[in-house]
Amino acid sequence: MVDVRDRILAYTEQARPDASYTPPGDEERERLAQGVDKLLAGDARAAEGLIGPIGFTVTRITDTGSGRRFDEIAARDDGPAARWGRLYLTADSAVRWNVQVPHPTSDRDTDALGVRLLESTPGGALVVAGAHRESGTGDTADVAHRQDSVFHAMVAELVRRNVPSLQVHGFSDSRQRPYDAVVSTGAVQSAPGEVVALADRMRSEGLRVCRGWRARCPVEGTTNVQGREAQRGHTLFVHVELAPDARGDGPDADEAADALSGLLADWARD
Repeated sequence: MVDVRDRILAYTEQARPDASYTPPGDEERERLAQGVDKLLAGDARAAEGLIGPIGFTVTRITDTGSGRRFDEIAARDDGPAARWGRLYLTADSAVRWNVQVPHPTSDRDTDALGVRLLESTPGGALVVAGAHRESGTGDTADVAHRQDSVFHAMVAELVRRNVPSLQVHGFSDSRQRPYDAVVSTGAVQSAPGEVVALADRMRSEGLRVCRGWRARCPVEGTTNVQGREAQRGHTLFVHVELAPDARGDGPDADEAADALSGLLADWARD
């Protein structure tokens, strides 16, 4: 058994803005995508056969806190592939939802929030980037705006299976952003009932919420490539930006996490 929270956060805390980052090639992305497909179908051996030659492995882990089992796709060593990201899939049921963390350490505490959501609600998956968004050259490691990443390849497989997505981000406090949370649906800019309920739940807990489908909000995620992938696949994508006090520790963070858990629980019941 392992502490899943410690395992994931020990990985993401290594993401540094001054670190090198070499993006995967076409073959690596295709093998990872095919491996995710096989693992989602319950064939871990076939998944291992596909991703093993590029330095990845499938590991079944059991969380010491929740007792839940997960299948982890991760690089075997600390080479360049280690910064391509990881995937955690529930091994106890079908995957009903996924949470995405594209900017660990850059968007402080979003990785911890992602783990919290994975542990608090059954039936899900967590896709976490392995590099700081400023690593490497230019925007090569900013996976929320790049299709040539393992992160995007993993998300695309979940979209292909019509698994709804929640992507979490963080923004800094400013007068131009007088909110605790910005909730949107990315490129779609319309909201089904469960997303409206999420915003209502946050507001009822005292959080200041900007709703991207009803108002002009900052950081709505309309250019987010995972959101556009979901739009093409007619799959629900929810983009949530949180102020510093609404992530990490503290009452606002607890209220935001509880509201997001409620959204995932709605998806898990569908």
